Amino acid sequence: MDTIAVAEKGAERLTLIRDAVMLACREHRPDVVILEGYSFASRNSQAHSIGELGGVVRVALHEECIPVVIVPPSSRAKFATGRGNASKMEVVSAVSAKTGLVWTGKGADDICDAWILEQMGLAQFEISEYSWPKQNMAALAAVDWSHAIRKVESTNEL
Repeated sequence: MDTIAVAEKGAERLTLIRDAVMLACREHRPDVVILEGYSFASRNSQAHSIGELGGVVRVALHEECIPVVIVPPSSRAKFATGRGNASKMEVVSAVSAKTGLVWTGKGADDICDAWILEQMGLAQFEISEYSWPKQNMAALAAVDWSHAIRKVESTNEL
């Protein structure tokens, strides 16, 4: 799993990240992109820049007709730990304990979050290599999968 790091600020930063995301989409041709929704309860001073970036990426994906599924942060945490209010560290620990995968260093929790979102999609379509407890699988019910389901169904019809 790759990360995108840019030193630039403002519109240049948004453009570089958008372009990197779209390049990855052209290379990997995903049926659907799963993004974590905004955390409205957090008191993060970067909320505006995160919102700008999310909007730019969502528009670019829409323009390329790539379906997007948005996962609420509490659903991501519940899928990983069985609890929707689990901390970032609890999420990383739970996933590491279940899978043996270890994330360390700067941005490790974000990379783990991306892995969880991928696993949620795989579990939703019953193709995950892991067996997730019912309590964790209940998190999938809070996600609107309709865009992904339509894409998967139309791909299967070809």
